[in-house]
Amino acid sequence: MPPDVKSKVLEPARLTGSSSNTQHWCFILIQDKKNIRRLAEESTTGRWVGGDDFAIIVMTNPKISGYMIDACRAVQDRQLVAWDLGVGSCIFTGANKEKVRKDFGIPPELEPAAFLGFGYPARKITGKEKKNRSPLQEIALIERYGNRLSDPSRSLK
Repeated sequence: MPPDVKSKVLEPARLTGSSSNTQHWCFILIQDKKNIRRLAEESTTGRWVGGDDFAIIVMTNPKISGYMIDACRAVQDRQLVAWDLGVGSCIFTGANKEKVRKDFGIPPELEPAAFLGFGYPARKITGKEKKNRSPLQEIALIERYGNRLSDPSRSLK
């Protein structure tokens, strides 16, 4: 994967909001195939990452309120940018965190909160593909639970 694509995938997390703007996160880019395989071996839910082009370990400070939400925000922003660049991605959180800490030098004050794998999918994506998502009218409510957006008596003013 070209370095400029990796850079474009790394950048959005730096710009993502964080709890009280603490920016307490840190990210390890894993691009050496040996290290990607090591991360896969230490995973309990993401062994598939071993075949990816690169991976990112998202670390946050567990002493910061909302640290897991901040990790998720950084993950999602990266995934959206990757998709727009034609790069597939997936998140996993299950791993032997003590082995991950040791192998990737993660200090005890940081939590390896999430792991992301990135790669080109078997078929080219353009970012314009429709994902299988529920229509807004089925999931959006107005003013209170039960008032569906799809109800003709309700509208966006």
